[in-house]
Amino acid sequence: MVAVNENEVEFSAIRAQGAGGQNVNKVSSAVHLRFNIRASSLPDPVKERLLAMSDQRITDEGVVVIKAQTSRSQDMNRQDALRRLQELVDSVATPPRVRRATKPSYGSKQRRLEGKSQRGEIKAGRTKVRGE
Repeated sequence: MVAVNENEVEFSAIRAQGAGGQNVNKVSSAVHLRFNIRASSLPDPVKERLLAMSDQRITDEGVVVIKAQTSRSQDMNRQDALRRLQELVDSVATPPRVRRATKPSYGSKQRRLEGKSQRGEIKAGRTKVRGE
């Protein structure tokens, strides 16, 4: 597990969207988290895998932007955004296993050919019967 350094994360408080009565119009409780992948202290392989992800939260410049607004507390939203960033980093922390090509077994080949011949017999039985 690779830990994200909190000093490299930039937070900005914004007003939350949606219902919430008068409070939502007065208090900036939602949080925007910005994390620059290229300028971070993450290991290079983890950076490469993060940048290669097709995630809408990662911009073309390599900045992760996460918006947290589920809680009424700004501190809780900060913690939620950090947790989500850590989950994103953890998802690419371990390299994917390399797939090694294998050949189909003799038995699987035989079962495939047997299924094909059965299907062919079914289709051959659909033809019109010719009188002799």
